[in-house]
Parts: sequence; structure tokens; C-alpha cells
Amino acid sequence: MRNVEVLERFKNYIESEKRYSDYTSISYFDDIHNLINFLDKEQFGDILTVSPRIARFYTATLHENYSPKSIARKISSVRSLYNFLVREDVLEENPFLDIELPKQEKRLPKFIYPEEIESIFKSIDTSSVLGTRNYLILEFLYGTGVRVSELCNVKLNDIDYFQNLCLIHGKGSKDRYVPLHNRLINEISDYVITTRKDLLKTKENKYLFLNHHGDNITPRGIRMVINKVMLESGESLKISPHTLRHTFATHLLNNGADLRSIQELLGHSHLSSTQIYTKVSKEKLKESYMQAHPRAKKK
Repeated sequence: MRNVEVLERFKNYIESEKRYSDYTSISYFDDIHNLINFLDKEQFGDILTVSPRIARFYTATLHENYSPKSIARKISSVRSLYNFLVREDVLEENPFLDIELPKQEKRLPKFIYPEEIESIFKSIDTSSVLGTRNYLILEFLYGTGVRVSELCNVKLNDIDYFQNLCLIHGKGSKDRYVPLHNRLINEISDYVITTRKDLLKTKENKYLFLNHHGDNITPRGIRMVINKVMLESGESLKISPHTLRHTFATHLLNNGADLRSIQELLGHSHLSSTQIYTKVSKEKLKESYMQAHPRAKKK
């Protein structure tokens, strides 16, 4: 079996069975092609001839050019490929199974403060069709904490206007419902009745958020929208869709929401993924204390 056949089978697996997003799929194959380029350069053969010794050599070369986080991702991607090949009885063992991932410094999620996000919302000109859509995109991301790929996959019939809920199609085919506050549900309703029809023109489309051509918007398109909003706002902040997801979780925790509820809202499989926000909250508490306590402020 040649590399092309291996990659085609793995592609079918992650897209059809695992239901990974296009963005995740592209990341996987970028990492796998990095391994293939290494094998070609060193004349080590193809994917199916990789031994544990070659796997260790490849990992060592990654340390010369990549950060620990990037190395961990690249190894994780190729390890998933070989797990699949073992499962399909193409190989007997995974050559990357015993490769240790580099230790990474755990960075706190970046978030923005309530007054900052209010300032961003106020800066958006909603007198235009695209301005109204852009406002709702930010409102939806901040109001639900969904991933950018999940936002792009929201369809018209996923919105329950009677129960103020939205069905979210999450990672790994895991669906969940997220609540929509009254202001957000009203804005969605107004957008669907007016703005979305202007974007749609004569086309037919089942997705909620559309680009200016009337097609469903992509994750890249969402990032461009946020960059445009930030540029026009005059704010020096740099934010991404994931920043709004972190902000959503941090603001909920700071205002008394319990960790389990936040886990469900974010669609985290494990509570450990959500617990990082308690660290963010403690850091904010510590910062407030250091700035406010009379003895702490003294030099």
C-alpha cells in the first residue's frame, strides 16, 4: 500500500467516522505530510516502513525547528494515523506509541474584560447589512462560547425560538444544546427576517450565518470578520474567536456559574479541560487584591 492509499483511507476515517471539521482535518494532514517529507529527505521509505528507531529520530529533528506545543501536536497527529493503521490490521504496532511528548508550559487562556467587550460592540456600525451580521457573529460567540467551526455549522432549524436553545454540532459528532439569552434570540430572529434575506439574495442556504455571496460563512471568514471589527474599533486588543470562547467561560465563572455547567456549555469531554478557568479566576482575584489592599500597594 502506497502513501497515497494510506492517506485516502485515513482521510475517509477522520471525516466520515470521526466527523472532524475541515480545519482539524487540514491540521492533521499538514503534520502527516511533515513526516512524509522527512522520510523522503532521509530516504527512509514510506509511512508503512517507519520503525520505532525512525520515529525517535524524526522526533529529535522536530526539536530543532518547533516549539514543544507544535511538536506535541505533530506527534499526536501521526500517532493517530498509526493507531488507525493498527486498528485496520495494516500494521502490527504503532512506531510512535512510546514516544514521549515534550512537557509544555500551561498558558492561561486569554480573555477580555466586560467593559472591553462592551466597547467593541458599541464600535460596530449596524446600519449596514454586513455590520448587522458582524455584530450578531460576535454576540453569538460571546453569548454561547461555541467554537468557530460550530458557529459555522449552525443551521436555521437548529434554533429553538420557543425554548431559547440552539443545537450545536460539536467535535466528534457530539451534539449539545446551548441556551440563548433573550437579547440574543431576538437579534437572531431579526437577522433571519431581514439581514439574512439581503445576504441570501436568490440563493437557497440552510445555514444561519452567510457571507456576502450568500454562501455559508467559513471559519476563515469569521476570523476575517473579527479582525475587521477590531481594526475599525480602534482597540489595541488582538482577539480571535477562541478569545471570545475563553471570555465567555471566564465571565460565567467570575459571576458564580459552577464548573460542571460551564463544562457542558463548552462541550468539554473532561472536567480537567474546564478547570483551567478556575486558575484564570484566581489570577484575577489575586490581581484585584494586590491593587486594592492598602498594605499590598505599599512598596
